[in-house]
Amino acid sequence: MSSNRPSKKKGSGRSMTLAIVLFLLSWMLAPPTQRYFAQRAQINAVKAEVSASNQALTEAARQLELWKDPEYIKTQARERLHFILPGERQYIVTDSTEPQVMMTTAVAKDLPSGLPWYNRLIASITEVGAK
Repeated sequence: MSSNRPSKKKGSGRSMTLAIVLFLLSWMLAPPTQRYFAQRAQINAVKAEVSASNQALTEAARQLELWKDPEYIKTQARERLHFILPGERQYIVTDSTEPQVMMTTAVAKDLPSGLPWYNRLIASITEVGAK
């Protein structure tokens, strides 16, 4: 009977030693493991930022190539600024709910918003010239 008691203590001591070793090991490895995962998250964030920057750079290079083409510039000037070539006549169709814009003094005093810049310019010149 006395031989059974020391074996229980040996088993208990071994499990206690193993628990202490495992605790110390996890206590020592926790900070480096936490830093590792934090750094991995930072690396992934930087990679995503670099990828987004590369996509923006690719799009900017594509736009630059488009603007080197004289036909593209002409098309953009026609669409954005309503430019026309000499000898052409331009018609701008507006929504039927908006009043028609005529270049007279009476209309120039009450300009609806949303007119192209050149209509505002001509209307203001007409109004000043009439005074």
